[in-house]
Amino acid sequence: MLHIISMKAMEPIVSRFTINAFFSFLFFVLCLSGCTNTQVEVTEASRGLSPATQKRNLNARYNPLSIAPHIINVSEYDPKERQRSGAYYTPNDLTALRRNGALGLIARCGKGKHYDKKCASFLAAAERQRMLLGSYYFVVKGIDPVWQADRFVSRIQSIKSSLKLRTPEILLVGDFDSRSSATDIIRFINRIEIRTGQRPMIYLENSDHLRKVLSSATSQQKRRIAQCSYWIALYSSKRSGMETPERLMREYGIWNQWSLWQYSGVYWDKRRSKSVIHNYNYGRYQSSSYFGNMSCPLERNIFNGTVEQLYGFWDKNSWKW
Repeated sequence: MLHIISMKAMEPIVSRFTINAFFSFLFFVLCLSGCTNTQVEVTEASRGLSPATQKRNLNARYNPLSIAPHIINVSEYDPKERQRSGAYYTPNDLTALRRNGALGLIARCGKGKHYDKKCASFLAAAERQRMLLGSYYFVVKGIDPVWQADRFVSRIQSIKSSLKLRTPEILLVGDFDSRSSATDIIRFINRIEIRTGQRPMIYLENSDHLRKVLSSATSQQKRRIAQCSYWIALYSSKRSGMETPERLMREYGIWNQWSLWQYSGVYWDKRRSKSVIHNYNYGRYQSSSYFGNMSCPLERNIFNGTVEQLYGFWDKNSWKW
C-alpha cells in the first residue's frame, strides 16, 4: 500500500519531468532548423532523389562550407597524388566524388592554344554519375579572346558529338589570365554569347592587376561583365580588406553576389614534389583539408544557395548544346 501511494505521489513529478524534457528537446530541434541570415542555405533533397524539397535552414553559427552544395573542378593535372588513406577517383570513374556529395564537375577544356587532354573523359564520367556538367577555358593574355572562345565552343561540341553525351546542357566558364583587361573579358563574353546564346560564368584569380583593371573599368564595361555570374576564388582571409567573399567583391566593384566560391585550391610545390592544399578558414567558415574521405587534394567549390536553387541556376545559365 505504501508502495502504491508513493508511486501515485510521484506521478505529477514524473509528468512534469516528461513534459519539461519534451519541450526542451523540441526547443533544441527548432534551434537547429530555425531561419538564419547566412547566405548559404542547404536543402536535403536533390533533383531526382525526392519529389518534395525539404529545406533545412542553418543557424549562422553553423559552418556553410561543410553543408553547402559542392562542385569540383578538375584539369589534366587531376587527380592529384594520394596523401592519405581513403577513396580515390580517376578521369573515367568519379564514383568516389559523387559518394562524397559532389553534385557537379567543371572540367578544363583548354588553355590558350592547347586543349586539355582529360576533359572529354571527365565529362563522360560525370555524366555517368548524373552530375551537373561544366567546362572552363583558361583565356591567355596575348592570344585573341575571340579565337579562344571559338576554340572552346568547337571543342565542347566535338566532345559531345564524339562521345554521344546525353546531358542536355553544360555550364561554360571563362577563366581569365591575371594580366587580362576588361576589353579581353568582354570580347570573350560577346563571342560565347554569339556562338551559344548564353553568357559564360566568369572566374577570376584573386590578383592585384585584375582588381585594379576591373575596379577602374567604365560603367558600361562593368554592366556588361556583371551580366555574367561570378565564380569567386578565395582561399585565405589574410589579405586586409579581402577577408570574405563579400569584401573581395567590393574590391572589383562589379558584382553584388557570387554564385560559386572556390574555397580550396591546390598548388604544386616543385621543391617538395607535392601538391599543397590551400583552404579557407575564417570565422564560421571552416574547411577541412580533404573532401570527405577522399585521399587526394581537390579544388572544391560551394554554390551560394540551396540544392534546388543550384539545379535551377545550372539550367538557366547553361548552354543547351
